[in-house]
Parts: sequence; structure tokens; C-alpha cells
Amino acid sequence: MTLSPETKDWIAAQTGLPAKDEHLWTAALTHGSTGEDFDYQRLEFLGDRVLGLSIAEWLYEKGEDTEGKLSQRLNALVSRQSCARVAREIDLSAHMRLGKQARADGGLDSDNILGDIIESLIGACQVDHGFEVARALVRKWFGDAVEGRAGRKKHPKSALQEWAAGNRRKPPEYELLDRSGPDHASRFTVKVTVRGVGEATGEGDSKQQAETAAATAFLDQHG
Repeated sequence: MTLSPETKDWIAAQTGLPAKDEHLWTAALTHGSTGEDFDYQRLEFLGDRVLGLSIAEWLYEKGEDTEGKLSQRLNALVSRQSCARVAREIDLSAHMRLGKQARADGGLDSDNILGDIIESLIGACQVDHGFEVARALVRKWFGDAVEGRAGRKKHPKSALQEWAAGNRRKPPEYELLDRSGPDHASRFTVKVTVRGVGEATGEGDSKQQAETAAATAFLDQHG
């Protein structure tokens, strides 16, 4: 199994190095729903530990906080939600390998799956390039959160949810309007509505991409 040229370029852009073991990185991006005889779980196990160590070392270097405060920050920074935020910022979903049903169930925008694959990618980086490169990857991905800048670059869906809450509106509602084309090249159209404000539509190669496009369009029109 080899990586697509787009995914190879994306991995190289994230790590600063080309992938040496393509099967390793393919496994890191593969969810069990594909039915393949490999998936990301073992690499996630490793990446979780590399992430924790990298962040713990970084927090220790940064100041004189007590053990309790360090633990509190560490737990927040390596949480599933924190990892999923990173995944959305780097457009991870465009490179994930999920089965048809998992995609239909919204797996491309699942905090659990996004967070797991962030950790599996860190694990793959550790195996393919060693700890120094893996630690640098963690510092690149989690820099805004560690430095207290998290949230400045919000994913459009997160930004729209916060916009609705800030304007005392109910959460945005997403509706799939159309799916066309063959399974390998489907096109999705999604409408997002904020009651009492308006609606917008977006298109994409996946339901998640279409929802993101709709959220972006809504913010452009009403934000």
C-alpha cells in the first residue's frame, strides 16, 4: 500500500522530512472500519506516550509551576479535544482512510477518530524518524495551545458554533441536501441553519468538507 502524492507531500510538510516507510504512515491514517488487516491502533498507543512526554518536558522547561499545575495543563493539552483541534487545523480529514459506513456516520469529523489519528501520526513519526523529529512535530502542532494562543485559528465549524453561542442562538444545524456521483467520487451539498438568523450551503468531496464550506459561507454572510 502506497500513499497518494498529495498525502506524501502533506506528511513531508508536517514533519519536514519525506516518509521513509510508506506502509507505516498508511497504517497511521487507517481506521479499523476499512476492513484492512492493519490500522492505527498500535501507533496510537506509541504516539500517546510520545505526545505526553514531549508536552511534559516542554511544560517543565517553561517555568516553575507546581506538580499539580503541570499535571492539570498536561491533561488539558493532550486531551482528545485538544488533539482534534490540531487535526482540524492541519486538515487531517482529507488524508484519513475510513470505511464507507464510518464516513457516512460522520467519522471524518469525529473528535475521537481525529484525536486518535493525531496520536498515531506522532507514533509513526517516532518510528520513521526518531524522537527528535517527533518532538519537533509535537511542538509545531501544539505550539499555540502551549503558548496560550489556542483558538486564534479556529476551524469554521467551531467558529460558527461559538458565534451562535455568543449571539444567544441555538447551535447550528447541518442538513445533507444532496449526494451525487459514484462512491469513489461523490459530491456532497450541505445546508447549515442558525435559527432566527439564516442559512447557507456548501459543497465538498465529503460530508465533512461540505459542512465546513457551509459554515464558512454562513460566517461570510452573517458573521
